[in-house]
Amino acid sequence: MTTKLATGLSSGKDSAAVATEAVLQAKKKLGENRVDLSIVYSSNLYDHSVVIDAVRKATNNAPLIGASTTGEFTEERIEKGSIAVGLLFSNGIKVFTAMAQGVKQDPETAIREVVANLPSNLDGYPHSTAILLIDGLSGAGEEATLLASYFLGRELKIVGGMAGDDFKMKKTFVFSNDKVYTNALSVCLLASKTPLFTSVKHGHIPLGRTLKATRTKGNVLYEINDRPAWELWKEETAEVARKRGIDVERIKTPADIAQFFTNYMLGLATEKEGQYKIRWPMGINEDGSLNFTCGITEGTIFRIMDGSNLEKQIGAAEKAVMIAKQSAENAGYSKFAGILVFDCAAKQLMLGDIFSKSVDRFKKVLPGVPLLGWETYGEIRLEPGQFSGFHNTSSVVLLLPKKDDTV
Repeated sequence: MTTKLATGLSSGKDSAAVATEAVLQAKKKLGENRVDLSIVYSSNLYDHSVVIDAVRKATNNAPLIGASTTGEFTEERIEKGSIAVGLLFSNGIKVFTAMAQGVKQDPETAIREVVANLPSNLDGYPHSTAILLIDGLSGAGEEATLLASYFLGRELKIVGGMAGDDFKMKKTFVFSNDKVYTNALSVCLLASKTPLFTSVKHGHIPLGRTLKATRTKGNVLYEINDRPAWELWKEETAEVARKRGIDVERIKTPADIAQFFTNYMLGLATEKEGQYKIRWPMGINEDGSLNFTCGITEGTIFRIMDGSNLEKQIGAAEKAVMIAKQSAENAGYSKFAGILVFDCAAKQLMLGDIFSKSVDRFKKVLPGVPLLGWETYGEIRLEPGQFSGFHNTSSVVLLLPKKDDTV
């Protein structure tokens, strides 16, 4: 098995020209190898239909998957308002893509539609990994991930993310081959001869007491401990926020709300003591309820998390890659073709001008390895046997071995 990932990144005003430049950069690095998969991450500044048409034209209509974003990066640089392209070649991976609409209203039907268009198994390719991309404003991140795991098979690994729109919170898109849809999900199934390796890590720590979600509906949290959600959230965070110069009573604008919730998110307890899955409140409704990027189950026990330690946020990126690298080395793989990173858009707000240090940590662990990453509205990583695969303010990594070192 030999695998190669090549990346390109470009920005400008003309959608077709920018997309073509990004894909040509990647093709130059890929050399004479064929393109088995194009991965495209594009800011909403561009016409996505024009973007994917340009990429497909330059890659002989290779299968394509992608999403709108809130930031893009490769091993070479970090951008906002750009187009990032990854081109994958592998003689040990077979690629299959599928897409379905209506994920917000009925994630189960959408997943069933996708599954019907994907193979169930392939002789000689025993390992399955799915890249799952979902409309970032659908609120169906957790539900769609669990349904994908159930219908595609328990031995499936899943990574992916929720599409973004540069924090406008108006409309996000996912791509599959020549299609661009909102209110949709897109899946790329990677059937491989040898395993691929995944990991996830965040940099939050618990703040204050244990709380209970006492009234919820879908992705909206109405009441905590039988009180309006935002009212109690302010009380629980007021003191620590004041020490950082934040008056919770003055948080009014969408920008201020987004900035506040990047540091004070919801943390679900997991089966492992002291470990939490992060949930990002996207916004506050007029009635004081909170919107999330996935469903919040009524009766959920949680703690508010503090993400203000910037070194922990930067270090989480390094730990994520180290975990995946260690898993690969334990299985006998020591050379890598590429790193796919699904990173939370909220980390941009937290880290600001030092966000590049977080990306540098990915490269520190695996220097010289091609890197394709984007900023999401929610990260997905589900390994076989797990019962929750949705994350926020986390770094999810998919590590691609370069060749089968075990042979």
